[in-house]
Amino acid sequence: MKIVPLNRRGIPVSRLVLGCMGLGGGWNQNPITSEHVKQASEAIESALSIGINMFDHADIYAFGKAEKVFGEVLKEQPNLREKMFIQSKCGIRFKESSGVPGRYDFSEEHIRRSIDGILERLGVDYIDFLLLHRPDPLMDPEEVAETIHDLKASGKVRWFGVSNMSAGQIRLLQAYCDEPFVINQLEMSLAKIGWLETGVHVNQNAATENIFPEGTLEYCRLENIQIQAWGSLAQGVFSGKLVDDQSDSIKATAKLVQEMAEQKQTTPEAIVLSWLMKHPAGIQPVIGTVNPDRIRACEDAVNITLTRNEWYTLYVSSRGRALP
Repeated sequence: MKIVPLNRRGIPVSRLVLGCMGLGGGWNQNPITSEHVKQASEAIESALSIGINMFDHADIYAFGKAEKVFGEVLKEQPNLREKMFIQSKCGIRFKESSGVPGRYDFSEEHIRRSIDGILERLGVDYIDFLLLHRPDPLMDPEEVAETIHDLKASGKVRWFGVSNMSAGQIRLLQAYCDEPFVINQLEMSLAKIGWLETGVHVNQNAATENIFPEGTLEYCRLENIQIQAWGSLAQGVFSGKLVDDQSDSIKATAKLVQEMAEQKQTTPEAIVLSWLMKHPAGIQPVIGTVNPDRIRACEDAVNITLTRNEWYTLYVSSRGRALP
């Protein structure tokens, strides 16, 4: 099985990551319950049972309740902590009642306050990875660099990364930071294919239709930065979700995925994820479901290798038109 960039750095993470945004009872101010803790425990156990040892959070998920309920599971089963790599993100701030709008914040004060909140909710002394969630136009790279240096020295964070950033933005940060950025998490799936279209449309008029930042994939590969794919299951449109209101290309691709799964005696989830992992960048899909059955349905993804023809068949079907 092909290793991922984080493995090349000596970090033994799994090929798949469990995204924990669905934990905690939803995006509301209701308190967490024993049922929410049970749901989290079952999701974690299902992930571990199929070899997943990396768990993705953000300080904003379910207004912090996703981390809090995860922390309750760790409190009940403290032996789990050493079996996993925990990743969280910071930098997004919601609209406030005082009239301050939703915004991004990479200030030293906010990052420090965020990591302390993350550690408190999870009930841990450190997290393995901290990602800067979305680009902050007011970011001062020197201020970020100093903050990251201190967080590393304090032992609160082992490694750092970013989410939803271009090559240029990472390069700017890296120019000031002595700690390497080892992850870039981006929306990527069989339904969200801008990351491929950017390369295919070089010197094509169609390039103007795509917003994926040119050169980002290549930069991450050159710098051994782990590309993580959020939204990797495409919200289930290829693995059982009703597609009556979807485009013809999505409908056709869902049918192809199902047929391919039947031929290979596996699940549609495994086909969709193996399609992402076929790419030589060593993409690490983040599974955004906390349903135990659906988590287990992803297990075979690491064992299936699509042929070049199968990969292109799915790609061209999803884009809805022939390659240029």
